[in-house]
Amino acid sequence: MTEQPIRTRDIKRPPRALVDALKHVGSATASGELNRLGIRNAFMHGPACMTPGVSIVGPALTLQFMPLREDLYPQSEYVDPERQLHRHVLYHARRGDVVVVDARGDMTSGVFGSMMMTYFKGRGGAGVVIDGCVRDSAEIKKLGLGLWLRGVTPNFHTQTRIYPAAVNVPIACGGVTVLPGDLIIADDDGAVVVPIQLAGELARKASEHVEWEEFSRLRLSEGGDLRTYYPLSDAARGEYEAWRRNQ
Repeated sequence: MTEQPIRTRDIKRPPRALVDALKHVGSATASGELNRLGIRNAFMHGPACMTPGVSIVGPALTLQFMPLREDLYPQSEYVDPERQLHRHVLYHARRGDVVVVDARGDMTSGVFGSMMMTYFKGRGGAGVVIDGCVRDSAEIKKLGLGLWLRGVTPNFHTQTRIYPAAVNVPIACGGVTVLPGDLIIADDDGAVVVPIQLAGELARKASEHVEWEEFSRLRLSEGGDLRTYYPLSDAARGEYEAWRRNQ
């Protein structure tokens, strides 16, 4: 077998305050506001929420899979474990990190199993977004991690057609480019990537959006006119500002 160099490096994490500022922002608000900021392709299509009610925000550790070449990678699960890069992405994990995996949409390869995810949970990981599958899904769900997946399988990671090729490099996940250290916002609606250079602006705009939506939702629940309160019209702006001052 040809020796392939291990391609892995750590990420640059954003300040904790920036992550905390986005914790109240849902994926729907993030997607909408990013669109207004010029990022029209932020939602990762394919990976769906497998843990209802769980929401996470954290920096992305990335893992790239490639089509399997047997001369580059052993197909046996336990041959030379330290050559298996899906392990190495977890070695970088810190509290609050999110592992994002380009598994090429493959529905037959279990990228991680329960032992790997138990280790990730123990490192403080928040969740995973995988354009593919995991195995041992029942055990993994017990860990309390956030899971955004295409599905599940009984197969291990190279039992089929792909192999892990690089850690913390730019990847494509669900049709979206994800750079190492980008922020991931994920909840029941799905997973969204936030370019790190836009995270501060998103936090500011999303905070304003959440506030006026809270006011509008209240007025609509009281029978208010949809045309007046959603989106918030100029006619209701003064009423909203007064409500905001009293909060």
